[in-house]
Amino acid sequence: MDDVDAVQAQIARNMLQSGDWVTARLNGIAYLEKSPLIYWVMAVSYKVFGVHDWAARLPLALINIALCWVTARFALWAFGRKAAIYSGTILATCIGIFLFTRILIPDAALTLTIALALWAMLRLLDAEEQRPTRWFFILYISLACGLLLKGLIAAVFPVVIGGIYLAITRQTSLRELVRRLRPLSGLAIVLVIAAPWHILATLRNPPYFDWTMHSSPGEYHGFFWFYFLNEHLFRFLNMRYPRDYNTVPRLWFWLLHFVWLFPWSLTLPLAFRQSYRANDRAGRTRLLSLVWILFVLCFFTLSTTQEYYSLPIYPALAMLLGSQLATRERYPKFARIALGSVLAFCLAAVVFLLGYTAKLPTPGDISVALTQNPNLYTLSLGHMSDLTLRAFAYLRLPLVLAGCALLIGVVGLFRARRTGAIVAVLAVTMLIFIQAARQALITFDPYLGSYQLAEALESSPPGQLIEGDAYYAFSATFFYTNRTALLWNGRSANLEYGSYAPDARQVFIGDAELKNLWLRPQQTYLLVYGTDMPHLTNLLEKRFRVVATSGGNYLLANQ
Repeated sequence: MDDVDAVQAQIARNMLQSGDWVTARLNGIAYLEKSPLIYWVMAVSYKVFGVHDWAARLPLALINIALCWVTARFALWAFGRKAAIYSGTILATCIGIFLFTRILIPDAALTLTIALALWAMLRLLDAEEQRPTRWFFILYISLACGLLLKGLIAAVFPVVIGGIYLAITRQTSLRELVRRLRPLSGLAIVLVIAAPWHILATLRNPPYFDWTMHSSPGEYHGFFWFYFLNEHLFRFLNMRYPRDYNTVPRLWFWLLHFVWLFPWSLTLPLAFRQSYRANDRAGRTRLLSLVWILFVLCFFTLSTTQEYYSLPIYPALAMLLGSQLATRERYPKFARIALGSVLAFCLAAVVFLLGYTAKLPTPGDISVALTQNPNLYTLSLGHMSDLTLRAFAYLRLPLVLAGCALLIGVVGLFRARRTGAIVAVLAVTMLIFIQAARQALITFDPYLGSYQLAEALESSPPGQLIEGDAYYAFSATFFYTNRTALLWNGRSANLEYGSYAPDARQVFIGDAELKNLWLRPQQTYLLVYGTDMPHLTNLLEKRFRVVATSGGNYLLANQ
């Protein structure tokens, strides 16, 4: 657990322990940014299995499996068995689905609700559908769950995508469309499921309806303003405060999909060269998938963007790729050779890194070999910029596993020709490569997380805990010890807005308060970044004891 993972997991624990399932809280501060369903499912997992890090991750893991299964079933209904196998395999083994579902964010669950809603719409419009009632409920329950996962965007995407699709196809008359989709009855279902939380959150976090059209520090306007205006409208317009996020350049946002879809992305140009005529079920699904992809990409091109914001289009991309590959007995030659060459180049790079780092010492943990680029950490993959050649000496096991995966891929691509065989080879390659990435994350854990500091704190005598910087900095320590803390110079990022609420706990302190607390006779602990140590040494006049250090960060005590 680190960063967002521990924050989300701790919110779920706080809900379970406090009994307040409406207002998310961290360290006694209202956390009004997100919809609650992801916290609710984690809290239920805790209730069943106890509070563990794996119990927090279990619901998202099951959601990811369900997403791949739904994508395969969607493709089976539209294109047939072979396309279903390929589509599910592509989604399950592309780089993006691993990178963006390893953290506890609701985007994979959002993607599942969007895929279900759009599939349900096609099923309801299909004249041959034998179970319209089932798909009616799936459509509107999916929309409602999406609203409780990610806010208004969960309804905007399926509704607008479906509307554009219907405008293009003119598949049925308005009267028939209303008869099949039953929008008023559906809206009632959505409101029954999703409206109660929104109403309760507004009532419990007044003022109720503030329409202030700007976002500034030091102001509190209640839940309604922050959730609907600040988090939805102002974030879209890049006017949101606090600005605790960054945005990927637009061109890179588009081009990076060749990385996120790797190793399947080299067949993507061929996948778009299929028939999109809405003459049959397959053509209608391809057309819907194309609209689905283009609308989401264009939406985020006009808005602020993170690397994972386009995750909702992955099922559509997987189905287009799967349906295209299913029509080919042999894998596209150009894609096969190009991909084999890319994997061979990567294999050569791995061999070089293993040779270059073979005799390099590895003292301490990987943090001693990394650089720091805090200006990039508001991007989800910002820490990738911290890598140096020396750091790969700490990653020898992941490099060996990656090398084995790449070797399998290179040999398989240059020996096999049939599509099914190459899909199997690439699936095995990615399974091993993902295990290599998982091992690398274990190596990075002391740097990215604070579990080791949490262990040291738990084994120390009880005392007051103070944390340097924002809550996220040492969120793993808070999760594993289940403690609250005073935050030294940490009134920023996600807790800043809630800290201005009238009933907010006073947990933020500055230099003067820290010094006064530190010089008391009571046992006090301080979690700090290594970069804060020079300032802290002067402020506290070296009156501290180092309890533990991990990843270049410190747990200090005043006694």
